[in-house]
Amino acid sequence: MARVTISKKACTVNPLKMSQPIGGALAFMGLSGCMPVLHGSQGCTSFGLVLFVRHFREAIPLQTTAMNEVATILGGLENIEQAILNIVKRANPSVIGICSTGVTETKGDDVEGYLKSFRKRHSELAELGIVYVSTPDFKDAFQDGFGKTVTKIIEAFVPEQTLSRRAPQRVNVLAGCHLTPGDIDELRDVIESFGLEPTFLADISGSLDGHIPEDFTPTTLGGVTKEDVAEMGSAAWTIALGEQMREAAVTLEARTGVPFELFDRLTGLAPNDAFVAFLSRISGRPVPRKLRRQRGQLVDAMLDGHFHFGGKRVAIGAEPDLLFALCQWLTEMGAEITAAVTTTTSPVLEKIMAEEVLVGDLEDLETRAKDCDLLVTHSHGRQAAERLNVPLYRMGLPMFDRLGAAHEVSVGYRGTRDLIFKIGNIFVDRVAEPTIDSWRQTNAGDDFQAGRAPDPISPPSSGH
Repeated sequence: MARVTISKKACTVNPLKMSQPIGGALAFMGLSGCMPVLHGSQGCTSFGLVLFVRHFREAIPLQTTAMNEVATILGGLENIEQAILNIVKRANPSVIGICSTGVTETKGDDVEGYLKSFRKRHSELAELGIVYVSTPDFKDAFQDGFGKTVTKIIEAFVPEQTLSRRAPQRVNVLAGCHLTPGDIDELRDVIESFGLEPTFLADISGSLDGHIPEDFTPTTLGGVTKEDVAEMGSAAWTIALGEQMREAAVTLEARTGVPFELFDRLTGLAPNDAFVAFLSRISGRPVPRKLRRQRGQLVDAMLDGHFHFGGKRVAIGAEPDLLFALCQWLTEMGAEITAAVTTTTSPVLEKIMAEEVLVGDLEDLETRAKDCDLLVTHSHGRQAAERLNVPLYRMGLPMFDRLGAAHEVSVGYRGTRDLIFKIGNIFVDRVAEPTIDSWRQTNAGDDFQAGRAPDPISPPSSGH
């Protein structure tokens, strides 16, 4: 059990966390035909836009209500109304998702009231889905904003009804923000191998996986539709991936009666065994041969890799659910977590197998990682890794100095297997190759007992 502490520094130095509205915007990007909007200044939106473009290397739909000083003081009703009308005229989205920011939250804008007034004046837009989420960026973090937004999407589009008959093959999958588009594709493949039909929310694998669309669209390029979300009440089960999805799963169960099972991580052998066993039970099918073979490959990779992981000291900075998954898995591989820094509070933090988990920044991580063998965090940790002279393995968002961030996979049997190889190879590269001058005699027992290094091998004399 870890001791969870919160940094008391006067200011954040080299931030680790990202804000709630950006997390909410990412969740909206998992909806098909959606236009995310940040209710705040243009600068707030520009920051998030640049961050997503650099990470995914794709065109990102993200708009703003463009609040200035006067509008902020007087209220943002006119800005919200004009923004919605402009977006409908130019992009014709199915859904507009609005996330608040610090400036409008400080003012105390009644956005829910604004939207009710807007609906009365514009009955012609009755079919337009509008979802508002309160995501002040002066509290909480990226993961919190993502989780709140998924919950609001469910409240907005899933009707309150408990069906007497459900489709036994249908399952809802609430995917946390720590999962990449590649992770979601991998999990979809696993779930469908049992004959099940998953509906992912949010499904960024359909919109941010780097595909080339047939036609240009100013909204999201894919993802789950609001009609699919409305049908989530007919599923037999809900699978929640990550503690951040618990509130959304509870909300969905309260509205529809669909039971849920929460998996706090899917990186590692034991959690994937539990996941596959659950899928086998609810589908009534045996585990497919391909998954059995993938499991065998993972076990073999663990056997091959544990020699290189054993005793290694690792420092990690990540959102709570990703931090938990990595810390538990690395500990199972024989590594030691010497520093664990995260962005916000979560129930999973106390379960992490480390002495302390700190809610802090990258400066805190760097201070605690001085004697580590590996640093794991997103791309903003590259300077700290350089100063510490330790390798950096990039995980999380943003990852702007590497290609293929959206296609990284660290879940399932295959994802865990490949993660062993990637990180294990980093440890292998750090082992110095012996040279002829570095070999030492091994028969100097007195030297070894005394803790002294034996003398180097002397060249043979000419008389022998």
